[in-house]
Amino acid sequence: MKLAANSAPPEAMQSAVKLMLLMLVLTLPAAMSAQTAPMPGMEHAKARASTAPLTVHAGNQTLSISMADLAGFPHKTITVHNVHTKADESYSGVLLSDILERAAVKDEMGSKAMSRYVIATGSDGYRVVYSITEVLPKLHTGDVLVADSMNGKPLGDDGQFKLISSEDKRPYRWVRNLVSIEVCLLSEPSK
Repeated sequence: MKLAANSAPPEAMQSAVKLMLLMLVLTLPAAMSAQTAPMPGMEHAKARASTAPLTVHAGNQTLSISMADLAGFPHKTITVHNVHTKADESYSGVLLSDILERAAVKDEMGSKAMSRYVIATGSDGYRVVYSITEVLPKLHTGDVLVADSMNGKPLGDDGQFKLISSEDKRPYRWVRNLVSIEVCLLSEPSK
């Protein structure tokens, strides 16, 4: 049986539209919260607080930095807004550039120097990349900090060291339980 397009009375159509709108209004908050929750399998892995020293690899140079070693560097404090905690957080630590300088990474210009990048790794395997220009103060206004305290207290579950960037709008490239920094050079493109 085929129905004509106008076979339903107008009152029935209005009731159906009202019911659909009501269902939309009632389910919208749940849909919106699902958009802000992490997708299954995409959560940042929970790891026990790392007490491992920070290992820095730069060329043929390798450094192992303990909490006591880090205390010997000049410290800087930065305040950043963490959108996940919805709060301002004050971190104290050492500029990554100061640590790289100790590992003999020179603050230099040129195409080879500019093709360097930094890989930071947490004890849970979380890895992020920074271009060398993002960590050298001569080339970038933001700070990349190897923090050892937050709001005047040890980092707790975030381990001994946490990598923080003052210029990132979201903390996706912050690395808690930081255990490794590696300075790499882009390979020449194949022709």
